[in-house]
Amino acid sequence: MLKIFAIAVIVLLAVILIYAATKPDLFHVERAIDIKAPPEKIFGLINDFRQWEAWSPYNKDPAMKRTYSANTSGKGAHYAWEGNKEVGQGEITITDTTPPREIDMELHMIKPFEGRNHVVFSIEAAGDSTKVIWALEDQHTYFLKVLSMFINMDKMIGNDFEVGLAKLKAVAEKQPT
Repeated sequence: MLKIFAIAVIVLLAVILIYAATKPDLFHVERAIDIKAPPEKIFGLINDFRQWEAWSPYNKDPAMKRTYSANTSGKGAHYAWEGNKEVGQGEITITDTTPPREIDMELHMIKPFEGRNHVVFSIEAAGDSTKVIWALEDQHTYFLKVLSMFINMDKMIGNDFEVGLAKLKAVAEKQPT
């Protein structure tokens, strides 16, 4: 009986590992929202890391340590944080901007899992509102492929993006233009 159980566990592990190897190498999460504010205003709220405290969904630790570069907005701006298990540790750098349409960033997560991601905020005027798209792309390591079989990464990260975009909407629509 023990031998059958051991064989079943080995077969199950093999199936999981083989299936994980077939998962895509690129991981992509994207969420969007329409905001009744001009693109320039929204661009300013995203392009300046000091503005993130008002809308970021990752402000879950009141004791979080934040470090900013001398220039907190635009290409080259850098922001690092270290907090509790809900926010972890990481850093993000603005690598390029096209005012008021796009902001490209490189995200380096240190804790709880090491990872490097490309983040893009796209801002598109749409009549009397502005469509904001928050996207994240990552090369899926084999470990993340296995982990994603048990954790819905799109839902987990996507939920945070939805909360952040809703907060961004509230801030942008509340502030005078």
